[in-house]
Amino acid sequence: PRTLEAQITMEKTPSYFVTKEAPRRIYNMSRDTKLIVVVRNPVTRAISDYTQTLSKNPAIPSFQALAFKNASTGLIDTSWSAVRIGIYAKHLDNWLQYFPLSKFLFVSGERLVSDPAGEMGRVQDFLGLKRVVTDKHFYFNETKGFPCLKKPEGGSKPRCLGKSKGRPHPKIDGQVVQRLREFYRPFNMKFYQMTGQDFGWD
Repeated sequence: PRTLEAQITMEKTPSYFVTKEAPRRIYNMSRDTKLIVVVRNPVTRAISDYTQTLSKNPAIPSFQALAFKNASTGLIDTSWSAVRIGIYAKHLDNWLQYFPLSKFLFVSGERLVSDPAGEMGRVQDFLGLKRVVTDKHFYFNETKGFPCLKKPEGGSKPRCLGKSKGRPHPKIDGQVVQRLREFYRPFNMKFYQMTGQDFGWD
């Protein structure tokens, strides 16, 4: 949309970060674009991704069947999008061909749950905005297991993410989870080095 001088235009989609063509297209549109990337533990992210797909299509194969090319060798199938998306270092490499690190803010998905106001404070600072969103704007929803926005002044009801968010994950075999942790570890370490931020996933 057209933006006036005093306005900030924002757009979000989960697929920009992992789409090969996106950095070049955004750079060609505006090299001054500020980029906010929300990341979470890639193992949890993959299980969550699977859970969402499972809710839409209960007939899909098991998580284990999709995660491994070969279960006996423990070879992870990186062509499965649920796994591929969590290789954050690889995707960031693609973006750094076009944008310097200073144009990025990496938001921790875990801290967004444990300290939403703190992470939102970082977002507001990064965008050069006055800190308007604070602790008083959030409450923890026990049922969903994450924070929701309190009713704004003059607004109707509290805002919470929809039914598709916060659903319980299926039980995944501990050895499968461990193998995935091992698989992601070197990529996580590289991502920590690239961003200068330790997300504490290991």
